[in-house]
Amino acid sequence: MSDDFTSRLESAIQRGRQRAEHQASEERRKELSEEELKRLHTSYRLSLSENIETAVHRVADHFPGFRNESVFGEEGWGTACYRDDLRLDAGRRTNLYSRLELVIRPYSDLRVLDLKGKGTVMNREIFNRSHYMKIAEVDPAEFAQLIDTWAIEYAELYASKSSI
Repeated sequence: MSDDFTSRLESAIQRGRQRAEHQASEERRKELSEEELKRLHTSYRLSLSENIETAVHRVADHFPGFRNESVFGEEGWGTACYRDDLRLDAGRRTNLYSRLELVIRPYSDLRVLDLKGKGTVMNREIFNRSHYMKIAEVDPAEFAQLIDTWAIEYAELYASKSSI
């Protein structure tokens, strides 16, 4: 009887080890390779850059005087709109700068998709934020909605400050 128990025990241990090895190999298979992560990042960057360009251009179209520019390089890929205003108060000259910039940051060893937004209205920074998520877990619709939300928030803040 003890031989039967011993053989069953050894069989159970062997099955447990095989199950652990199988789970570990499944986990390795599920993890994306570095090249796949870079490809995914590029794909997301391209599609979200279009969303950024559309949102920023639409904000600029509602406020005359804004100029658009593409942003690309070490800081990321995206679009910005900006304007310089001159205000004269009691003979004093004041330059007022406003800018909205939204970019997707370059791929890094952190393996995240990183959206960065900066907003300045009349020389005052009103927001400077980032939203990031592991590339394997990214929901492009969530990032697209965030882009729209930040652009709309900027437009509201610019409208409230610029009419003063």
